[in-house]
Amino acid sequence: MLLSSPVILIYSVVAAAALIYAPFLIVVYARFLIGYNISAPRAMFDKLPAYAQRATWAHENSLEVFMVFTASALTAYITAVDNPLTGLAAITFVITRFLYSAFYILNLPMLRSLMFGIGSLGTVTLFALSIMKITH
Repeated sequence: MLLSSPVILIYSVVAAAALIYAPFLIVVYARFLIGYNISAPRAMFDKLPAYAQRATWAHENSLEVFMVFTASALTAYITAVDNPLTGLAAITFVITRFLYSAFYILNLPMLRSLMFGIGSLGTVTLFALSIMKITH
């Protein structure tokens, strides 16, 4: 059974929200390795290993792009854009965001940047489909 575009859009927003915290799990792990200081968790950043610092940046970037993606997905949902490209764009965003974080943590900047670009294309596609829907 294939899911409709509106269902995919909502699930994609939920998945993107969950993916915000995936890299932060790495940060939490590293914090406990170095000795977590509950009174100053942000002050620990410079003591974190490089992979955990990159995980922090991936987490922060995920927060930033989530807002724009959610706006595009909800715009497509509200304008009732329902075609295969809609679902593909939303799913592509989610997959590339997962890979973005993984490549960031693994210190693979070219692949990370590629995933950022492809994910951004998914967001732009959702906005474009919504605009085309309301202008035709």
